[in-house]
Amino acid sequence: MAERYDVIILGGGNAGFGVPAVVHEAGRSIAFVEERDFGGTCPNRGCTPKKVLVAAGHALHEIKLAAAHGIDVGKPKLDWAKLIDRERGMVDFIPDAMEGVAKKRGDVYHGHAKFVGPNAIEVRGEVDGPDGAQILEGKDIVVATGSKPMSLPISGAELMITSDEMLTERELPEEVVFVGGGVIALEFGHVYARAGAKVTILEVMDRLLPRLDADAVAKVQEESERIGITVKTGVKVSQITKSNGRLQVLFEHDGAVHTLDADRVVNGAGRVANVDTLDLAAGGISHDGIRIEVDAYLRSTTNPSVWVCGDALVGPAQLSPLATVEGRIVGRNIVDGAKHSPDYANVPSCVHTVPAFASVGLTEQEARASGLEVDVSTNDMTGWFSAKSYAETAAWAKVLVDRAKDRIVGAHMVGHHGEELIHLFALAMSHDIPVSKLKDDQFAFPTFSSDVKNLL
Repeated sequence: MAERYDVIILGGGNAGFGVPAVVHEAGRSIAFVEERDFGGTCPNRGCTPKKVLVAAGHALHEIKLAAAHGIDVGKPKLDWAKLIDRERGMVDFIPDAMEGVAKKRGDVYHGHAKFVGPNAIEVRGEVDGPDGAQILEGKDIVVATGSKPMSLPISGAELMITSDEMLTERELPEEVVFVGGGVIALEFGHVYARAGAKVTILEVMDRLLPRLDADAVAKVQEESERIGITVKTGVKVSQITKSNGRLQVLFEHDGAVHTLDADRVVNGAGRVANVDTLDLAAGGISHDGIRIEVDAYLRSTTNPSVWVCGDALVGPAQLSPLATVEGRIVGRNIVDGAKHSPDYANVPSCVHTVPAFASVGLTEQEARASGLEVDVSTNDMTGWFSAKSYAETAAWAKVLVDRAKDRIVGAHMVGHHGEELIHLFALAMSHDIPVSKLKDDQFAFPTFSSDVKNLL
């Protein structure tokens, strides 16, 4: 017999937890279905544990710069196994803690979910019921199943590892090849390179991070190459094989065939919505095999009982804070009726290289393509007092201002604590603060923030 709920949430990550923050207070009955571990990718296998490794990368970077401050230090030695143990120890409590929160808000089911009707879900796994399956029925069903690594059509692709393994392997590889030049490749590549590994990034497109500002990406690539990372773009990887206990990557570049030997080959091509095993057709849900078609309110265009949020969406940036916001919007739409829509205009993001690359709003190309008349202020700040004080190796920014409205429409920073400063630009954009007003505001000096006025 089916169990009935007001709301069934497929996925126990940031998006899934954003929904009950609203519907639980409204008194709706809730069922959570999680196939793996509560918390999802970000706290368990993504941004949170990754930042522990990035912090170590920052420490190695600072040690490297010690001589500029008159400090004489020896060559640092990173104990990779201890670093991984530290990273694991900081996040291993999360699944149980998050599941505990879920149980306070509703019922929890462990297993794989799939649609068996417009308002019905079958859960198969660690559940009771005939043949190990349980049927759940819900007035509203939320698809918050997150994302998974993109599959690559390469012979031997099964020999690649993902960020999951990079966060658990206690031995630092000597040579690493990333297939794909996305966020994962750059962030982990910087940590590996600073730890002493030889890193190569092979990207099929003409440049790294094609959705971000081209000039800013060029600065990130320049800094990546400065620390020893080899970057090759316009590459076609055709085969990965085992050879003498190692891996060999066969690829084409500049009209010639090349091979690279490595201890690890990593899928760095990004992530895709994890929706292909949900049997969407059985739920009457329109999709193209990659994305679920949704309206402006994150509701299925063909089944008004189904909502989508987080990385299960295709289009918005795959960011954990954004997933939480989308989850809350879905919750509000379930309670209030479909009238709330997400605003993606001023979402700050960060690529946690060392130094970091932060961005918000339009790229220069997007601004010009939209017909806006923008003033573009580009600055290399390595010669500025603030950057020189800290011996910054990269300090660069581009700010786009709508000339007619005197408003910031985009900002992109590499270094100079951009991962923090970007929120000042996002705040100004979200609250419609004129550039002229921002220039008149007072900032403590000397600080990196006090340079903001000089970037406009």
